[in-house]
Amino acid sequence: MKRRDFLKVTGAGLAASTAVAAPAIAQSSPEVRWRYATSWPKSLDTLYGGCEYFTKKVAEITDNKFQIQPFAAGEIVPGLQVLDAVSNGTVEMGNTALYYYWGKNPAFTFATALPFGLNTRQQISWLLWGGGQELVNDLLKEHNCYGIPTGSTGAQMGGWFRKEIKTLDDIKGLKFRIGGFAGTIMAKLGAVPQQIAGGDIYPALEKGTIDAAEWVGPYDDEKLGFVKVAKYYYYPGWWEGTSQGHNIINLDKWNTLPKHYQAAVDAASRDTFTWITGKYDALNAPALKRLLVAGATLKAFPQDVLEACYAAANETYAELSKTNPHFGKMYASLSAYRAEALPWFQVAELSFDSFMMRMRTKT
Repeated sequence: MKRRDFLKVTGAGLAASTAVAAPAIAQSSPEVRWRYATSWPKSLDTLYGGCEYFTKKVAEITDNKFQIQPFAAGEIVPGLQVLDAVSNGTVEMGNTALYYYWGKNPAFTFATALPFGLNTRQQISWLLWGGGQELVNDLLKEHNCYGIPTGSTGAQMGGWFRKEIKTLDDIKGLKFRIGGFAGTIMAKLGAVPQQIAGGDIYPALEKGTIDAAEWVGPYDDEKLGFVKVAKYYYYPGWWEGTSQGHNIINLDKWNTLPKHYQAAVDAASRDTFTWITGKYDALNAPALKRLLVAGATLKAFPQDVLEACYAAANETYAELSKTNPHFGKMYASLSAYRAEALPWFQVAELSFDSFMMRMRTKT
């Protein structure tokens, strides 16, 4: 074959192969548009900001073929109805704290934070390596959803109180906004728990509809203005040694996504965990200083109050483990993980942190 003829033939072959390949590539990376309902107001640039960060990451990974549009609480559905919206297909996915839905099943609390449970590192370790997320997804499957852990707030504060808490008697009759399942424990001690979405807490506290409220920690609490209507700022938030958020996806929609889009959602969700948790750790300390200047009185819960709450929590867990299969499995799994992990954290993490705090006070 002459050189000129050879080039014509091979060139035609390359053109044909390119014509075949291009549609195949386009077909494997389709244009996808999803709506993403969240439980957070836009003013929270950590939680809602993390959702925006997540959607940008997915777009970058997929060369802008997979676009997910976030919506703040109330723009499509109220903040406490995100699970329902994803479950019934009103939106394709959402971002929320799954313990908000403990009324559907108390076992949802394990996905976010079990009172007197795990800290942030332990929680993500249990979810990813201790079988926790598989158990969470077994529960979510009953609601036609699939979940992936995203950002965590870290250990939270105990909240804002109009009056000082000195004894257990001060808990009785207290109308307390408290997230998720922990309200059932407070109720055992005589409190009147209230579940109110983040954007609605300030007016309820200002009007006296509630006596106290917990939200997250200094940075977000400062943004929501609680120091203006309540003076006493308590710690620790024993009901949330961590507060793990989740991306939840309609299971039918998840199963129809191309595998590399699923991988993009998974990778961006894990990246968002680092972004949110790192941001909270960086911003909470200076925010606490500003709150103290603004008039907050920092107080630790009395020891007898903490011990009474701990006893009430364990009593509740024993009761539910007998009657709720999901709760029983998750509590057994988390307890086994904690028994194995805590000694290591005490040897390494606690000893290091304690030493550093002692040295800091000497300098």
